[in-house]
Amino acid sequence: MRIIKSFCHTPPAPSLDQNIHEIVFNKPGQSAWPDYTLHIDAHTGRRRTYYQFVDRVFDGMTALGSSLEEGGLGLKGGGLESGEMVGIISENSLDFPALVHSLLSLTTPFALVSFYSTPFELKHALTLAKVTRLFVHPNVLAKVLPVARELGLANDRIHTIGGSPVKGRKSFGDMVRHARVKKMKRLAVRKASRDTLAYLVFSSGTSGLPKGVMISHGNVIFSLYQAIVVAMDAMSVAPPAPPKTPEGIPVTLAFLPFYHSFGLHVIAFRAFMSPTTFVMLNKWNIETALKAIQRYRVTSMNLIPSVVHQLATYPQLGKYDLSSITNMSSGAAYLPPDLADKLLSRLGSDVDLGEGYGMSETTLAALFIPRPGMCGGRAKRLRGSIGILFPGIEARIVREDGTDAEPNEAGELHLRGANMALGYYGNEKANRETFVESTDGEGKLRWLLTGDRFYEDGEGNFYFADRVKDTLKVSGQQVSPVEIENVLLAHPGKLISDATVAGVSGFGRTSDEKVPRAWIVLSSAGKKLGKGEVVKVLTAWSEENLSKFKWLRGGVEVVKEIPKLPTGKTLRRVLVDNYESRLEKSKEKSKAKGGVKAKAKL
Repeated sequence: MRIIKSFCHTPPAPSLDQNIHEIVFNKPGQSAWPDYTLHIDAHTGRRRTYYQFVDRVFDGMTALGSSLEEGGLGLKGGGLESGEMVGIISENSLDFPALVHSLLSLTTPFALVSFYSTPFELKHALTLAKVTRLFVHPNVLAKVLPVARELGLANDRIHTIGGSPVKGRKSFGDMVRHARVKKMKRLAVRKASRDTLAYLVFSSGTSGLPKGVMISHGNVIFSLYQAIVVAMDAMSVAPPAPPKTPEGIPVTLAFLPFYHSFGLHVIAFRAFMSPTTFVMLNKWNIETALKAIQRYRVTSMNLIPSVVHQLATYPQLGKYDLSSITNMSSGAAYLPPDLADKLLSRLGSDVDLGEGYGMSETTLAALFIPRPGMCGGRAKRLRGSIGILFPGIEARIVREDGTDAEPNEAGELHLRGANMALGYYGNEKANRETFVESTDGEGKLRWLLTGDRFYEDGEGNFYFADRVKDTLKVSGQQVSPVEIENVLLAHPGKLISDATVAGVSGFGRTSDEKVPRAWIVLSSAGKKLGKGEVVKVLTAWSEENLSKFKWLRGGVEVVKEIPKLPTGKTLRRVLVDNYESRLEKSKEKSKAKGGVKAKAKL
């Protein structure tokens, strides 16, 4: 078995058998931190300091955990054993991380539900998580209430968080104020073990409907420990200059949705590694973001590829003073090197743009792009590489037949470490398919089958190949949609600003074979040339640069935009379903007109 280990120095991890609260708020020396500005609402200018936030967490914990007789909610602790599951459905707000930490301190598990969920998706998520109580942003209350009633959730178990007051309904802020006015005795932080469930976050995993990924207190502690080790190593190699900000501390723009793993860890866990100010956006808006960067002298941003693309192509970017930005990181989906270069060319060479790889099932991250010289001088920054393993993680690259791939040979990435999730809530079938017991004497740590294809160069540097479930087999050969996308985007005429490729049926040699089809968004140069001509040019270009089995036999279609999740992941299935629905209707029309075979429109 070829096991790839992290070559980063791994100091002893803290005990995983404790509440994450202790690691976040009680680190050595943390009690001496100044009372800096922790949160700023970019829309209202409202501020909250670090110690105001800590007080709010304790008062929130007291309000939620005290008995009903004392005026609390009586929430129990103990993870799954509590019988509680608090659902949070909210856009970003000042109280979102306060509620999260109040629940963590109580060891009351919660489920993070997308603010943008449709009623169908809400029903699936709330049913799957077995939610017993809800905190809902007022802006989506009207959508949530009918679903909650259908599921039998009592009205007095639905509260609000953030936004404007709702008559007759208590908010998290009301509960905090009640605890303070009544001078309720503050509760102590409850004990947790490494396997105490902290929260559920929803993920499609490697296939199927969204699943509830179970993240424990131990998972979060280990993930945060990894980030601290890497940050300290990076600082020893290249100590950062003091930020030129009003308080002399970094300022981060926080716009990623807090219900997603990336956004949650930035605002709720990594936020407390060192004093940092977070300027909060309730959701992404490029003009609001650029104004906030300029006004608050933002020094860092956590991005997703779709936002990188928008920034890199935004015509008015030069109108704003973005000189305060010194570093950015991208995650949640693969970031093509050319796109990263395009953004950096507009921001300046002094900006550092890092990337990482992770998924909900790894708690947050598994790979990161290091600074040269890190990890005892072994780390390099290589173009196209998505990085190296975080400390404490081991990996395998596995062929379809279950054997280990050689260096530079692509295969499915398998990972193990203390930050791998407990599993999927109430889904043993998915657990058996995704979390596999070790067979090399390390049975205490299961292998996570990521569903992503990578290759490793023999020196610990990893390169993304494709999603296993997105990979096509054409004429017995594997075809990577990402590879075709990169070829289309690399056309020297810069005719398109975005592209995605997926498999469609109807053109293969067998009824079940799917062949590549591309959806493209025209750039200004492409619009000048015209749709039909761009399709011809790109078809010829792809056939010139790709093997025949990778040709776009499914056609090329021009669209206004590529549908994506708020996390940046492309919704290939939406495009495919829409295309195949139109194709089926076209076939039915043809039959009605005499059986003329329908041809797919470009």
